[in-house]
Amino acid sequence: MIAARLSSAALAFSGLAAVVAPDRVATALAVPASTGRGRAETRAGLGGTFAALGLWALVSSDPQAARAVGVTWLGASAARLASLVIDEPETDSAFWAYLAAELVFGLAAIVGSKRPR
Repeated sequence: MIAARLSSAALAFSGLAAVVAPDRVATALAVPASTGRGRAETRAGLGGTFAALGLWALVSSDPQAARAVGVTWLGASAARLASLVIDEPETDSAFWAYLAAELVFGLAAIVGSKRPR
């Protein structure tokens, strides 16, 4: 359960970072929010969504909450892997680090959500 809580905290933290500092987060993700609307979308889509899901999983005793966090992380990693073929992005060390984090946090949340017997 500790692994699932760490994964949930990481998701919540990433979301809170996007709410508080949308310009920095968007730039780090190579999608700079250069307008007020862009910052608002970064706050809402990357910020509010991830913060709410991560925080909900942290305070919930329902293992489904942790699984939802895990599926969210793994969905991001699947889309990132698909982007290699579809978009052919420039892949720097940050790209690969984000993929690794998505895989680790996703698996940690799903494995950690299993109730002890």
